[in-house]
Amino acid sequence: MSIWSRISAIASAIGAGGVEVVDRIVQFIATAGDGRGGDRSVAFTVAMIALSAKMAKADGVVTGEEEIAFLDVFDIPAGEERNVARLFNLAKQDIAGFETYAERLAALFPDDTDIRVDILDVLFHIAKADGLVHEREVSYLRRVGEIFGLDARSFDQILARHTRDGGDPYLVLGLTGEASDEEIKRTYRKLVSETHPDRLIARGVPEEFVRIANDRLAALNDAYAKIIAERGGAGA
Repeated sequence: MSIWSRISAIASAIGAGGVEVVDRIVQFIATAGDGRGGDRSVAFTVAMIALSAKMAKADGVVTGEEEIAFLDVFDIPAGEERNVARLFNLAKQDIAGFETYAERLAALFPDDTDIRVDILDVLFHIAKADGLVHEREVSYLRRVGEIFGLDARSFDQILARHTRDGGDPYLVLGLTGEASDEEIKRTYRKLVSETHPDRLIARGVPEEFVRIANDRLAALNDAYAKIIAERGGAGA
C-alpha cells in the first residue's frame, strides 16, 4: 500500500472530526513512527500535514494562499488531493495538539537537527504565503523550535531568513557585525554549499523539502549582498 493510500485510509478512519481528531491522528503517528521505511514516511507526512494546518490556523484565519503554499511543498498524486485536504481541514479546526505533533516529529529525527530546521523552513514558507508572518504564527513556530531543541538564537536565525525586509543580514548567516570579512565569506560559502539541492538529497532530506532550498538560498544571497554593500564591497 502506497503512502498516499495509507493516508487515505487514515482520513476515512478518523471520520468527521471533533475532539477525538488530535488523539486519533497522534495515535496513528505514534504507531507508524515506531517502524521503518514506509511507516516512518507515512508518520512523517501525516504529522507535517497536521502541523502545517495548525500553524496556518495560528493567526486565527487559514488563507487560500497558505493552503496553496502547502500544496506547493507536497507532491500529492492526482486523485489523492481530497484525502489530504480532509486531513488538513480536520487538523486546522484549531491549534490544539500542535505540541504533540511537534514532539512526534522530533522523535522521528532524534539526532538530526538539520531536518528539524528544514521542517521549520517549510512551516515558515506556509506562514508567509499570505504576505505576512503574524506574531501569533511566530509564537507558534518558536514553540515548535523549542520542542525541536533549538535555542533562541538558532530560531531567530531562521526567522531572519523569512523576514528579509528589515531583518538582520548578519543573523541570517548566524554571525554578528563584529565578524571579519573572511569569516563572513567563509560562512556564506559553507551555508550555500549546505543548501544545494544535491547536498540535501544526499543527507536524506524528504523530496518535498528540497523544493524550498531555492528560497533559503535566496535569503542567504540577499543577506550576503547587503553585508558586502554595507562594507563597501569588501570581501566580494
